Order: sequence, then C-alpha cells, then structure tokens
Amino acid sequence: MLHFQLSPLAFFYASVDVHGTATQVKLSMVFRKLPGVSASGMGLRLSQKFMFLLFLSGLVTLCFGALFFLPDSVRLKRIFLSKTEIQPVTVGSGSENDVREHLKRPKDQGMTSAKGEAGIKLKSQSRKPPVSYEATEVRLAGGKAQEDLNLSRSKTESASEKVTSSNHGANSDTFSYKKFRRCLFKPPLGRDNGRPVDPQTNERREKVREMMKFAWDNYKRYAWGKNELRPLTRNGHIGNIGASIVDSLDTLYIMGLMDEYNDAKEWVKTSLDLNSNGEASLFEVNIRYVGGLLSAYYLTGEELFKNKAVELGEKLLPAFNTPTGIPRGVINLGSGTSWSWGWASAGSSILAEFGTLHLEFVHLTELSSNPVYTEKVMNIRKLLNKIEKPHGLYPNFLSPVSGNWVQHHVSIGGLGDSFYEYLIKSYLMSDKTDDDAKKMYYTALEAIEANLVQKSPGGLTYMAEWRGGILDHKMGHLACFSGGMIGIGADDGAPEKRQHYLDLAAEITHTCHESYTPTKLGPEAFRFDSGAEATATRLSDRYYILRPEVIESYMYMWRLTHDPKYREWGWEAVEALEQHCRVESGFSGIRDVYTTSVSHDNMQQSFFLSETLKYLYLLFSDDDLLSLEDWVFNTEAHPLPIIRNSCLQDDATQEKTASE
Repeated sequence: MLHFQLSPLAFFYASVDVHGTATQVKLSMVFRKLPGVSASGMGLRLSQKFMFLLFLSGLVTLCFGALFFLPDSVRLKRIFLSKTEIQPVTVGSGSENDVREHLKRPKDQGMTSAKGEAGIKLKSQSRKPPVSYEATEVRLAGGKAQEDLNLSRSKTESASEKVTSSNHGANSDTFSYKKFRRCLFKPPLGRDNGRPVDPQTNERREKVREMMKFAWDNYKRYAWGKNELRPLTRNGHIGNIGASIVDSLDTLYIMGLMDEYNDAKEWVKTSLDLNSNGEASLFEVNIRYVGGLLSAYYLTGEELFKNKAVELGEKLLPAFNTPTGIPRGVINLGSGTSWSWGWASAGSSILAEFGTLHLEFVHLTELSSNPVYTEKVMNIRKLLNKIEKPHGLYPNFLSPVSGNWVQHHVSIGGLGDSFYEYLIKSYLMSDKTDDDAKKMYYTALEAIEANLVQKSPGGLTYMAEWRGGILDHKMGHLACFSGGMIGIGADDGAPEKRQHYLDLAAEITHTCHESYTPTKLGPEAFRFDSGAEATATRLSDRYYILRPEVIESYMYMWRLTHDPKYREWGWEAVEALEQHCRVESGFSGIRDVYTTSVSHDNMQQSFFLSETLKYLYLLFSDDDLLSLEDWVFNTEAHPLPIIRNSCLQDDATQEKTASE
C-alpha cells in the first residue's frame, strides 16, 4: 500500500525539482496527502517518524534516479558524470524531443540547403539521390620532364616510409608501408607511369591531363580552399574545407602534376580543419575526405594523410550511436551530434549512404589498430542479412531505430547504387576472402536481374526502378556505373555465368552510351516508356553536371575486354566536355543536353576532378597504372589497395627469421 503511494509522489517531486520552482512549498503539499502526517512534521509518534524517514529515503532515491531515467535526462547526466563517461549526444541516444528538434531544424541550417554559413556544408553529389536541375544550383556541396617527375615522386615516397601498426583481424602483425608496397603485384603507377605505346592514345591521355591542369589552375586561382569553383563568376562555392583539394590529391599524383600535388598536400597540412562546428553528410565525408586521404597515403606513403584520415574517421563514429547501429546521415563534426535527413522518409537512413562505408572503414582499422571501424560496418551487414528483403531486393530507406524498411522503393541509381558496388568491391578488396560480401552481392544481383533488368522495344537493356512491385521504366545516369560493377564481378560468380555477366555489363554500358545525346553528353535520367528509348522526357532530367558514371563503365569495360569502342566512346566524351562544358575559367555543367546552344550551371564539381578526369586518364593509359589486380576504387574513384594479409604475415615471418 505504501509503495503505491510513493511512486506517483516521488515522480511529482522529481518534476517539481527539475523545473526548479517552489520546491519547499510543493514538498509540503505532497506530505499533506499522507494521512497522520502534519505539514510541520512535529508531534509525530515513533512509528510515524520511522515511516516518515522510510518515505523520505525512498523519495530521495527515486528523485535521484529520475535524473537519469526521465526522457530529458541527457543534460542532467552531465552534472554527475565525468567527461570521460559522457557519450556524444546523438539523435537516438537522447529523448524523443531531441529527435523532433533535429527533424524540425530550419532548412538553411541543415544539409538540405546551401545557404548556411558553416564551413563544412557537404551535399550528396556522387552516388546520390537524383534531383531537379534547380536543386543542383545549391548543392555542394603543362608537365615536366619524365625524369624530373620520377625523381620528385621517389623523394616523396622515400621520405615517408614509416612503420604503422595495424590489426589484421585476429592477429597482431605489424603493418608497414614498406611491407604493403612489397605485397603489390605491380608498382602503383606501372612500369612507365601507364604511358601507352600507341601515339594517338598517348596524345588523348595528354589531353585529359591538360584538362585536369586547366580545371585545377582555375580552382586554385579563384576558389582556393573553398569546396568547389564557380567558373562563370570566378569564385568559390560554399564551405572552406577544400573538397576539390582532397578529392584531387590522387588524381594530381597519378597524372604527374607534382607541383599541383605539393600545393594540395601543403593545404591539407596547414589548413584542413577537421574540427569545424558544421554539419556534413556522413556519406560524403567518408567517400571524399576519408577515401581521398587514404588513397593519397597508400600512393605516396605520406604519414600526414594517414593521420588525417584516422582523425576524421574518429569524428564519424558518433553517427552510429543509434538503437540498431545503423548510422544517421548527417553529423556535426564539432559536437558529434547526428540526425537523419529532413527529406528522408520517417527519419530513415539511406541504403546507398550507410552501405557505402565498408571499404574505407576496413582500411581505417588496418592503419589505426582499432577494430571499431570494421565492427561498425560488419554490424550493418549483420542487420541487413537478418531482416526480410522483398523479392530479395534491398529497399532504399531503413529506420535506424527499428531496423525495418520504411518503404519499398528500390533503385540501382540514386539512393541505392553504391551499396551494391561496395559488396563486390569488399570481396575483391579482401583478396577474395570475404565470402559473406560475395554471397550478398550475387544474391542481390540475381534479384535485380529477376525484377529490375528490362529490355526495351528497341533492344536496349536497362535497370528499371521498383516501387513496391510496380516498375518505373526510368534509368538514372547514376545507375550507369552498374555496367562496370557487373563487369568486374563477372569472374567470381558461378563459372557458367561469367560470359552472361560480361554480356550484361556490355549491354548496360551500351545503353548508357546511347543516352549520350547529339551533344555526346548524357541526361540526369532517361526513360523507356511511351515510345522513349534512353531519352529524357522531362525537362527537369535534361541537365548534365560533369558526372563520371558512364565514363567509369567505359574504363572498366576497356580493361576487361580491350574492345577499342570503349576508348572511342571515351574520346567522344572528351570532345563533348571540351566543346560544351569548358569555359574561360574552368569546366561547368550544362542545363540541357539536347541543345547545342548550351546554358552553363556555373559549377565545377569536385567529382569532376576526382572521378571523371581520372577515369578518362585511366581509360587512355596502360592497364598497369593502378592495376585492378592490386586496387579497388571507392565510389569517389579513390584507389584503395587489396588487403593481402597472407602476404604481409609471410613477409613479417621472413623478417623475423632473418633477424634471428
């Protein structure tokens, strides 16, 4: 009976105490509700005093506990916990009021707009949701003698061969840059920096190199330190954390633009601020910054890049503080606070975002000896394996709270694309030991073939989108990466299906080439209904923002087949970029690919430097430049090495034996 009276009274008192008003008066009012107890507490019998003390002790205990268990208790915990015990406050770890507060934040404060003034405003641009052209307006967010180039590179590499420790799964072998380089089958830059023997191909490669230098020089002249260049107005676009600089590091290096590379390295050393109290896309920070820094480290051995990558990786971890471990899409790097995109269904996380972390996070574990990064991405995979998938397909929206699909929209383009890419690349990057990734990829590919792959009346093979069982006969430019993806996985499925996968990859790549219009540039999305054949039927789909996905598939298909048509198609794209996108001070996207009287969008995207020009350069280089035997490319085209633990372990054993 007494217990029944204490609980409501205790919580009433806790409520009074939290709000800090008239505590003593209201406490007396509480006591008056107990029969036989006066307000003053005087004149009590012994039994009454005992009951009073018992009640008071219970009241204090419950009030103290309420500080920790009431919904808004996170702030109160800080009063009692030491700094080392306080976890970063994230949506999902606090109250429902905290969740609502994040979801209702003004658009100009979040990632859904580029009008804020925070220094780190990154928007999804590569492998991202397709949007109208207008929306892209506010989105991110010469050479030297060959012997001098080789000398410059050798100095860079010899100055940076320092030992770093790494945790290779369950073993504790030491990882070092020297050992890593010895385990590569081929030098990263090939026997002659990938220079092709054929004069015409070499001339085309040099043209791509000149385009990169032109784009970089104008970025440096007019937008240095900003995320991207606006070439028409000759100024920078939003943010001061140099997305174009970090995205360009590896491209500059493999092209031998060493003065430019050194300028970029110096900026990273002196000006890259990883403590910006701004809001950023977890996905974009990972693929551009973490990926770019990791790639620069593995190519050059510069410890600076490794240290920056690991430091940034640590800042992304609070996004995973959710009930399921599925990270939320937006994070404040300064405070560690995270929340979901305002436009995402019911506060959900996006498949292509939380599914595009594996490659980089595994390498963060390799370089930091901290298994937490691999554990985070493996937890995501475990959840995806556990939940039911409609027709074997992966919908694009998943609740980070419940771990359930929010709705049944499936796309191999925006919102879904790079999740599938990272499955097959995780398998390849593991030196083909990650059987779970392999199984997930081929099972997903079978479901995609059964439900999404279609043939148009004109004989074009394409990837439709799936909306709860209803096909939308549309394919986005973003989905055109899938030709290359299916191609690089052709050798590792069922042997009898190898040629089938190569044929499918070639057919999809051909379809995407057909979408490249009389301007030889492709629209954001194209359709296959109402008589349309790979044509943008909506005005809002006609823009081209210097995207790389079609060219990416050309590069992979060239390396897999050496069919000369892929190089010819790539050269068509080079000529089109020169004719329609090159302006006086850089390169710009265009608003309508169906008219030769182009209107420019005034944006030189950072992925143009990281992906489009890099894939073109590789297309016109020999295959030993970043050989696919040694490297996989993340979804921002940053090369990451295949992890050959057996080689590193054998190398360590040999060194130990030699020392003994």
